[in-house]
Amino acid sequence: MVKRNSSSNSKSVEAEVWNYEAKVAEIEGIIDRIEGGELELADVFEQFAQAVEYLRECESFLRQRQQQVDLLIETLDDQ
Repeated sequence: MVKRNSSSNSKSVEAEVWNYEAKVAEIEGIIDRIEGGELELADVFEQFAQAVEYLRECESFLRQRQQQVDLLIETLDDQ
């Protein structure tokens, strides 16, 4: 019997669960903590870097969805 690598299974499930609105809420939370002065300086930089990564993920998500919408509109125009 071959055992499956559970980490690869959890990564695929994690990818399916990604949620734009949840990422935006996380970004807003980070901004609130930074602006509220709740973090040590080192943590500010760490949280800022995390927020930038979330923004990149959101931008990529929106770019992909825009491409899908453009394709759908193009197929409607062709009919």
